[in-house]
Amino acid sequence: MKKIFPFFMLAFSLIACSEQKNMSTSEAEKLVNQYFEHFNKHDFVKMANMYAETTDFKDPSLGQGIVKQTRQQTIKKYTELINIFPDLHDQIIQTYPSGNNHIIVEFISSGIGPDKKKFELAICIIFTIENGLITKDYTYFDNFNEEEK
Repeated sequence: MKKIFPFFMLAFSLIACSEQKNMSTSEAEKLVNQYFEHFNKHDFVKMANMYAETTDFKDPSLGQGIVKQTRQQTIKKYTELINIFPDLHDQIIQTYPSGNNHIIVEFISSGIGPDKKKFELAICIIFTIENGLITKDYTYFDNFNEEEK
């Protein structure tokens, strides 16, 4: 029994240290605010560095299902987006902390499209944050283009 006890203590310590660090609600909200500040400054390098090296995305613009993206792919995606909508700006409406390292963000994305018409698009993102980095970005918006009548 004396030989087994140190083994259990070591195993317990390793398990405890390997668990993800949970963020407080205020830390998660601070991270989200910083994310949107980088986005609105179109500083996509700083924004992408808030993600894990490889992140799971659900985003209608990337197709259906979960798509893994690297930071470099994220920078490329948003740089291309800003080339189409140079004045793109997001305004947070509300954040909804959801425990277990999740925070839901409701926001309005606005700008002027290539057709010179102003647009506003309501969007929700569910972020999963682990060890201070975004590991999942599940974005929801209506990607249906209605033809004008």
